[in-house]
Amino acid sequence: MEVLDLARWQFGITTVYHFLMVPLTIGLSILVAGMQTAWVRTGDARYYRMTRFWGKLLLVNFAMGVVTGIVQEFQFGMNWSAYSRFVGDVFGAPLAMEGLVAFFVESTFLGLWIFGWDRLPKRVHLACAWAFSLATVASAYFILAANSWMQHPVGAEFVDGRPTMNSIWAVLTNSTALAAIPHTIAGAFAVAAAFLVGIASWHLWRKRRSEDEDRPVWRTSVKLGAWTGAVAFGVLAITGDVQGKLMFEQQPMKMAAAEALCHTEQPASFSILAIGDVADADCESVKTFNVPALLSFLAHGDFTTEVKGIDQLVEEYEERYGTHYPDDPALGQLAGQPVDYVPSLPVTYWGFRLMIGFGALGAAVGMAALWLTRGGRIPESRWFPRMALAGIVLPFVANSAGWIFTEMGRQPFVVVPNPTGVDGLWMYTATAVSDLTAGEVWTSLIALTSIYAVLAVVEVFLIVRYVRGGVNAALPAGDDGTGEDRDSDGKPGSGDTLAFAY
Repeated sequence: MEVLDLARWQFGITTVYHFLMVPLTIGLSILVAGMQTAWVRTGDARYYRMTRFWGKLLLVNFAMGVVTGIVQEFQFGMNWSAYSRFVGDVFGAPLAMEGLVAFFVESTFLGLWIFGWDRLPKRVHLACAWAFSLATVASAYFILAANSWMQHPVGAEFVDGRPTMNSIWAVLTNSTALAAIPHTIAGAFAVAAAFLVGIASWHLWRKRRSEDEDRPVWRTSVKLGAWTGAVAFGVLAITGDVQGKLMFEQQPMKMAAAEALCHTEQPASFSILAIGDVADADCESVKTFNVPALLSFLAHGDFTTEVKGIDQLVEEYEERYGTHYPDDPALGQLAGQPVDYVPSLPVTYWGFRLMIGFGALGAAVGMAALWLTRGGRIPESRWFPRMALAGIVLPFVANSAGWIFTEMGRQPFVVVPNPTGVDGLWMYTATAVSDLTAGEVWTSLIALTSIYAVLAVVEVFLIVRYVRGGVNAALPAGDDGTGEDRDSDGKPGSGDTLAFAY
């Protein structure tokens, strides 16, 4: 394999693995802050026990997310040094904001939240929970602003052959970022919602024939997760529609690749599924089941808009951006070769549908669990916990499929040309890779993948252990589970434990 292919595989493996933790941390942190708010306002021990249990799982996931996220920063300089030099003047600003502002606040208030249960007044401690959870959203905002600049470069000018930022406001208010942020946050809520529904449903079923003091905890968690998942899917549909219209304007090739639309259509139909090889650039062997004119509506909000096909777009791209890669030895086998402007059609076509389909199934599982447990019911059949636990996986797959589609759909560009932006402000992925040997990249690929595999085993072990232990395993020694061992002024009482025992 070429250095470029190895570097892309390494980045893909580590990034997708890291992103499995990110949405759960964002969504669960806000839900846990909401649980604690309910406890502070009502004094109901059920919400206190929910906060303790789900908070412990949140911390395990957050810790693993930090460890795996560090590698992402190093990869830019390790395998993508040419890219780092090209975008550094722009890309560095939002990443610095994420590290110095969002992550600093996030870590500080998380520490106060962990160790402040016995030391801080209730409302101050609750404020720490909200500061941490909102900081995770701010962190996502700055990361998405950086990523969106790669999808739609704005706020920059060319100086000595490199983009230089001339407006940080334009970068932070990029239309692509403003659409991606609510979509990503909604996806995070969908992941956290399925996590609550799956684990809580399993606990309900597990002790269905015996007394369980935490049955109210699990029932409330199922309700919270199910309704959160339903609302999140609705927001995903709305924000996804906005993103589709931006994609039609900003990255028409990605739009065509999402449909495997080889030929221009007016109006354009939306393909529900395809039979045949969607990688066939002529589409002669592909049969699709279509909804007439729906793609035109998704692209422009009407049922008559023309949507350009791959064959027409390839001609336009070759005319504007060139037909061949530079004759540079650093490009290896690609030096002087024709540029393939068509992304991997099987990945884009099926990735887009996996994103939508698995997202919808995840919300449906949550509502099914809510219906099956209504009125105090607990299904006896083993398929109920299996359905709920399997439902945890669905939004994770949907989120990953969406990001793979987003990133691979922009190929062969790592910085996509802005149709209305500065001429020349774009970069081929092939020209972004570092000057390394295949052996060097193989070494880091195997090492990092092996480390990540070990971390995966550790996280699954810890999550399973604490899930099986239930609420009591999440309580510090000496905690009676009511959260009320405090003086009348809300300050810690003499019987409080000395630490939030994580």
